[in-house]
Amino acid sequence: MEAKYIPTREDAYKLLTKYVQSDNHIKHALAVEGVMGHFSEIFNDPDKEKWRVIGLIHDLDYDMFPDQHCLKVREILEKENWPEEYIRAVVSHGWEICSDVEPISDLEKVLYTIDELTGLINATAIMRPSKSVMDLTVKSVKKKWKQKGFAAGVNREIIEKGAQKLGLDLDYVIEETIKGMQSVAAEIGLLGDL
Repeated sequence: MEAKYIPTREDAYKLLTKYVQSDNHIKHALAVEGVMGHFSEIFNDPDKEKWRVIGLIHDLDYDMFPDQHCLKVREILEKENWPEEYIRAVVSHGWEICSDVEPISDLEKVLYTIDELTGLINATAIMRPSKSVMDLTVKSVKKKWKQKGFAAGVNREIIEKGAQKLGLDLDYVIEETIKGMQSVAAEIGLLGDL
C-alpha cells in the first residue's frame, strides 16, 4: 500500500507563494498559521504541524480566483495529492459564504472562527500608537468590534457563530487569537514600535 502524502510546512509555503502574490494575503496566511498552531496546543492536538499547514494555505485560491474561493482550492490541492482531511478543513472555513461544507472537527471550527478575527485584530493593532499586536488587549478589540464601520469587511457574525460552535467564550477566543498572532508578530509586521 502506498504511503499517504503528508504535506510539510515547506510544501505549504511553496504552494502559497506560487498562488498568492499579495503581500497582505501572505501576512494574513502567516497570521492564521500562527493562531492555528497556538490553538492546536489549547486543544491538546499533538499534530501542531497539520493545524499550521492548513492555516497557512486556507486562502490559497483567493488571490487568483476570488470568485471561486473555497472551490478552486479543492482542485489545486487534489492535483498536489493533498489528503482529503486537509482539503475538507480548508474548504470548510468558507461555510455558508462560499462553501456548503460545515466545520465539524475542532481544527475546522477554529479555522472558521479565527480567519475573520485575525483581520479585525490586525486592523485594531495597526490603529494603535504602537502599531503592535504585542500590547493589544481584548478590551481594545471589543471596542473596535462595536464600531460597525471599522474593518467593515470583517464578518463579526461568523466569529460569534464559530465561538459558539467551539463552545468557547468570545473574549477567550479573542484573547487566544491575539496570543497566536503575537507568536508571529515579526513575520506579519505587527511588532510595531514597542
